[in-house]
Amino acid sequence: MDPAAALSVNPLVQCGPVIWTVQTEPRRTVDLRGHARNWLGQLNADAGLIHLHAMHTSCGLLITENADPDVHRDIETMLKRWAPDGDPAYRHDCEGPDDMAAHLRSLLTGSGLTIPVSQGQLLLGTWQGVYLYEHRAHSHRRQIAASFQGSLRR
Repeated sequence: MDPAAALSVNPLVQCGPVIWTVQTEPRRTVDLRGHARNWLGQLNADAGLIHLHAMHTSCGLLITENADPDVHRDIETMLKRWAPDGDPAYRHDCEGPDDMAAHLRSLLTGSGLTIPVSQGQLLLGTWQGVYLYEHRAHSHRRQIAASFQGSLRR
């Protein structure tokens, strides 16, 4: 089928952004796949891209191992080495010794992800999960903006 004919059958749409609010625990991950699956189901999404954006400067989004919790612990071990709390070289510590470290960790993990969607499902590998990573040493309520561009099922 030529591309123009395909678009007339199943036109492209843009949905969102919607805002998801998630409660975090200190220096832990929150699995976002359930939020994404539910929203894609509500949209009746077929194929396209979902984009997620963490609306904060001290948490991040990542795709990583979903089966072995040791991976998440090892990530935290490395982040502690790369961006330690209370480093005397930091000037920014308005909110405590974890403040600047959290901003640096956010630079390492990033604040946005774009994930392909096919037949209404996230196209992830067998062992991949989608996570918000809380970089602060305290719990927070975090907001994630989600948008979808693609086609809907008829």
